[in-house]
Amino acid sequence: MIRQTVLGFKIESTEEELTAHGGLALLAEYHHGLGLRQLVDRSLPAPGSNRGYAPSAFVESLVLMLQAGGQTLEDLRELEQEAPLMKLVGREEIPDPDTVGDWLRRMGDPQVGQAGLHGLGQVRDLLNQRLLHHDGMREYTLDADAMQIEAEKQEAAWTYQGVKGYMPMLGFLFETPLCLFEEFREGNISPGAGQLAFYRQCQQRMPKGKRLACYRADSASYQAELINALEADGVIWAITADQDQAVKEAILNIPSDAWEEPTRGCGYEVAETVHTMAHTHQAFRLIIKRELRRQPDLFAQERYFYHAVASNWPSEQKSTLQVLEWHNQRGQAENFHKELKGGLGLDRMPCGQGFANAVFFRIGVIAYNLFLGFKRLACPPSSWHHTIATFRWKLIQVAGRILHHAGRMILKLALDAEKFLLYRQIRRRCFELAVT
Repeated sequence: MIRQTVLGFKIESTEEELTAHGGLALLAEYHHGLGLRQLVDRSLPAPGSNRGYAPSAFVESLVLMLQAGGQTLEDLRELEQEAPLMKLVGREEIPDPDTVGDWLRRMGDPQVGQAGLHGLGQVRDLLNQRLLHHDGMREYTLDADAMQIEAEKQEAAWTYQGVKGYMPMLGFLFETPLCLFEEFREGNISPGAGQLAFYRQCQQRMPKGKRLACYRADSASYQAELINALEADGVIWAITADQDQAVKEAILNIPSDAWEEPTRGCGYEVAETVHTMAHTHQAFRLIIKRELRRQPDLFAQERYFYHAVASNWPSEQKSTLQVLEWHNQRGQAENFHKELKGGLGLDRMPCGQGFANAVFFRIGVIAYNLFLGFKRLACPPSSWHHTIATFRWKLIQVAGRILHHAGRMILKLALDAEKFLLYRQIRRRCFELAVT
């Protein structure tokens, strides 16, 4: 017999009940313990007929699909191929992609008040409260930032960076790092729009006994009304300063001997002054970092590049360099964006309508928060630093076989003794975390 393959093995199909995502059962059990299904069915509009799917069928299917590595609505069909596993976790009905697309449009339709989108907001807030309840912290740092999503959709608007898409605003709690609140925006809406209102929305979602103690953001938040509100709330803040005329003059007025190199040969200098805006109630520290221009520029008369940060950190608590370093930690928000985009596939939107994509994006944020909560609350600390992709590779993509014995379903996984013990510990922890 002439071999017609590179390697000598054969491929055959089987009717055995197998799964390639055995670890997804642990995530589904965690969701169920936190009450995801009950919260969704209670908060979202019910189906219009007895034959329609319950809201949880849509939300839970999308959450599991995103957590398993799917990125488009068509990837729901892969969950259909996991029918034995879905039956094991109590999700026997998986809506088809077209039905899900129609549901997303109905839930976000402005003509009916976007009832589904608002309901999902309630689900997100209640789940976040349950997750934050277990972290043992009382004070948090809010990192506010806009995230660009490119989308060649007919209704998508042009962003300030010259691409079509959307510009959702997100507020992350640096310490956890949950997404406390998200606001899906069209691409042509400036990141600086509604900054105070966004902060208030985040503030209102903190559970009782917990507070936003610190705030960090880029220059989109450099606004007097927001700074006044942060001061009034007793929040420590650091915001990238717009280099407007007043800031430029403040930089020029810094004496030459005030500039210091933090470490000899580091290539930059720092200094600070006191500054105020026309409508701020309090003066604040203006901290500047400058670097020499390495290449001459015919159109730039300045010898230096400047980066300015406004902050109210007391000087006795943090030095000039320490404030800069603390503010630079907000760059971690970019890694949170990468997890949403690369880890959960939220860099692409499934629908042509922005209001439908807002519903999908909110479900994606819920999936992200649930994943983080599972990783930090149900799994050992050694897994906390794993990205979603790494975590998926190590704990979710596990081959298994589903058996029926004495009226019970049994999930047999291809695990060594150490990982088998880990899975049992995770299940026990999920049980302890379950809402009763």
